[in-house]
Amino acid sequence: MGVIDWRLHLVTSGDGPATVTTAAAAAAAGVGVVQVRCKHLLAGDLLALVEAVAGAVARVAPSTRVLVNDRADVAAAARRGGAPVHGVHLGQRDLPVAEARALLGPDAIIGLTAGTLDLVRQAESRRGEDRPDYLGSGPFRRTPTKDVDRPLVGLAGYPPRVAATSLPVLAIGDVTLADVPALSRTGVAGVALVREVMAAPDPGAVAAACLTAWER
Repeated sequence: MGVIDWRLHLVTSGDGPATVTTAAAAAAAGVGVVQVRCKHLLAGDLLALVEAVAGAVARVAPSTRVLVNDRADVAAAARRGGAPVHGVHLGQRDLPVAEARALLGPDAIIGLTAGTLDLVRQAESRRGEDRPDYLGSGPFRRTPTKDVDRPLVGLAGYPPRVAATSLPVLAIGDVTLADVPALSRTGVAGVALVREVMAAPDPGAVAAACLTAWER
């Protein structure tokens, strides 16, 4: 799996050419992981989007990892076709981690949503093929891009989650550039951004600013 830069994780939105160019611009600016998320697409259309994003990202930032949201089958199809896709991010009701790893191979990155402290602890207790490689935990604040019924995490919620696991924990849920310095001090391995980058007039500049803010 190699060394992964977890600091900045882009979750895409949309399904057109702008999604591809925005992901590539963010990757060129230093985003370590790009997760392709488009829940309304059928499998074939999602596969085409994933292949386009992965190809564009690989051309400008070969070290950036590309993951598929939810659909381990689509990630597997992309990998079999030779696309530079590195894994999948799973929700609690998606394919089990071990099954996704069986589909994608031992070198794949498998992320898992763990939105509560109990779910973080459960993930930490997993072993072998059923153990994810990182956890996404949120929502940091309420977000219009994903409707969840969990309590908000807020800044105070992340240190206990980080302490409960040796897995990298990423903060997600309407995270903005202004939030990055404070979140970086909670112990999380990184932050996942959606609208802050995807809706920016200059996504590369926003991604670079987030990385600078993280280092500060």
